[in-house]
Amino acid sequence: METKDAWQKYTPADLEQVEALAEDYRQFISANKTEREFAEAAMQRARQAGYQDLEALYEAGTALKPGDKVMACKHGKAVILAHIGIAPLADGFNILGAHIDSPRLDLKQNPLVERNGLLHFDTHYYGGIKHYQWVTLPLALHGVIAKEDGTKVRVNVGEDAGDPVFCVSDLLIHLAREQMEKTGNKIVEGEDLDVLIGSRPLKVPEDVPDDQKTPLQKMAAKDPVKAYTLQLLADKYDMVEEDLLSAEIEVVPAGPARDLGFDRSMILGYGHDDSSCAFPSLLAQLALDETPERTALTVLVDKEEIGSVGATGMDSQFFENVVAVIMALAGEEGDLKLRHALEYSQMLSSDVSAALDPAYASVFEPNNAAYLGHGLVFNKYTGARGKSGSNDSSAEFVARVRRIMNRAGVSFQTAELGKVDAGGGGTIAYIPAKYGMDVIDSGVAVLSMHAPWEVVSKADLYEAFRGYVAFLKAERV
Repeated sequence: METKDAWQKYTPADLEQVEALAEDYRQFISANKTEREFAEAAMQRARQAGYQDLEALYEAGTALKPGDKVMACKHGKAVILAHIGIAPLADGFNILGAHIDSPRLDLKQNPLVERNGLLHFDTHYYGGIKHYQWVTLPLALHGVIAKEDGTKVRVNVGEDAGDPVFCVSDLLIHLAREQMEKTGNKIVEGEDLDVLIGSRPLKVPEDVPDDQKTPLQKMAAKDPVKAYTLQLLADKYDMVEEDLLSAEIEVVPAGPARDLGFDRSMILGYGHDDSSCAFPSLLAQLALDETPERTALTVLVDKEEIGSVGATGMDSQFFENVVAVIMALAGEEGDLKLRHALEYSQMLSSDVSAALDPAYASVFEPNNAAYLGHGLVFNKYTGARGKSGSNDSSAEFVARVRRIMNRAGVSFQTAELGKVDAGGGGTIAYIPAKYGMDVIDSGVAVLSMHAPWEVVSKADLYEAFRGYVAFLKAERV
């Protein structure tokens, strides 16, 4: 069944809204490239929209009623927003679930390595990447340094026009004969993704006696470049090398997302997977100006790219615990009511899908592929090798979702993640489905998924937002 290009239906007024949302998104992802930054910015927008801190309400014993808006955050990396509806909470929620982490390079705990007059940060890649895509790019550092005294220092270097940038070097073509004979997964090894950060040595005055030298001056005898860089870090962040043991520094592509194409119909940016779904989900949640029939809940979690593990991933108890607190404050406390609410909830697992790329058409099946600009994508199942690891949505729930989208005039399409046995992938969908709730994957089609720079259509962003709003407002049938 063919789908239509969403651009064809837009009026001049629609186009203004498409561009406004796309520009808001472009600026947001340019400023918020990590899960910490996304979570903080999401909570700031939520506060402006009238959301209150759930933990503070719980400590005060404040009762919740229809129309109330609450939010919760875990370790600054996962956020849940809830708009209390009219119907009993035990009857379930309408839920949007997206992840806010993206593939990247993470600094190791002992990252500083000086060799032959060059200083590098040693890294460990995070999520599924093609190693060779990360060489010779301008890179930025984002994150926090947690000090022993309990203070935290934010790090963001490489984004402002006056900032230095960093890079992973590559072998010159003149000496790369053996390298070019390797397979793609061996051209650049994961252990070789070291980020170049300095080459200037610390100059130690010759007349300083050894017993009067500072620790960094003593270090300079063996690692002069490392000593100079640590001096710079001490001056800027008041830190010592040991503070890197308790730091979370992420290496991401430097620079803002940009409009792509003469027609400016697309956006080239870092982290579309999964910001292109998480941001419209956030906007949809905040756009509910009236009290919904069913409680509307948006979950923005971390760690999806490495299996949804950890305290901030979907597989943690964070989601269930927050729902339990909300129900208790709404006067519906109890394990049985909680289980009933979770089972009777319905969820769109907001995650990206692979857009058919004509340059690599052989791995796609055209009748079941997502197309850029054709609207919100629904994946009834993902997985690999016979749907392994997939949440396979029920036919009845797919029909309900179709009805919601058609009644709202949302452009949508269905897809699989490439040809059978060509590969595969997963989302958070199977995790909330363990409660018995209906879940289906839905999101934006992406070109060059998991590359440092990915591509999405502005039309698909807009249709995702419209579809998410329609789903949150829907009554359960």
